[in-house]
Amino acid sequence: MPPLKYPRWALTLLATAQLIIALDATIIFVALHDMGRALQINAQQLQWVVSAYTVAFGGSLLLGGRAADLLGRRRFYRLGMLLFALASLLGALAPNATLLIVARAVQGIGAALLFPATLALINTLYAEGPVRNRALAIWSMASAAGLALGTLLGGVLTQAFGWPAVLAVIVPLAAACAVAAGAWLPADGPRVRGRSFDLAGCLTVTAGGSLLVTTLV
Repeated sequence: MPPLKYPRWALTLLATAQLIIALDATIIFVALHDMGRALQINAQQLQWVVSAYTVAFGGSLLLGGRAADLLGRRRFYRLGMLLFALASLLGALAPNATLLIVARAVQGIGAALLFPATLALINTLYAEGPVRNRALAIWSMASAAGLALGTLLGGVLTQAFGWPAVLAVIVPLAAACAVAAGAWLPADGPRVRGRSFDLAGCLTVTAGGSLLVTTLV
């Protein structure tokens, strides 16, 4: 992988990814009552508005990690961010419970592509020792900040602009990160020969993981 030209901006992008993943897990909570009332969603469906994200994220995580490793980490960072932006826009415009739940599941898939790519990029771009430890600390702090900020921001946005705002707020942030990654993250190197992508195995693991997470939920 080429040398890192913008280490601080690159770390900002990687930390923002973790912030978005954590933020999206909690920002929805305060808006659930308004969602249910506006879209005529019952309690069981509201549970799936929350759980669809968790199920899709947990079930697709291994697939996302393997794909990023083989096909390119920057590529999957950008793909995950774009998927996040599109799913968030779809959710903000959802006219019914089904479309909203689907949008949340797609957000979870985007998070599953994004999470392993960002962690792998940190371990690849930053030298082992104090530099990498500092990068991992900032990345972890972004996750904690996202979890804490989600409930607060969700309440403010719901009260001021209505429930669609808790999803719409992620659209410009994720889209901007996807675009900026093209300039601030180094391009992926050539694909290593002799390493195959076991599609059937990945799909089986993803399906099994999703069923396991669904059962736990």
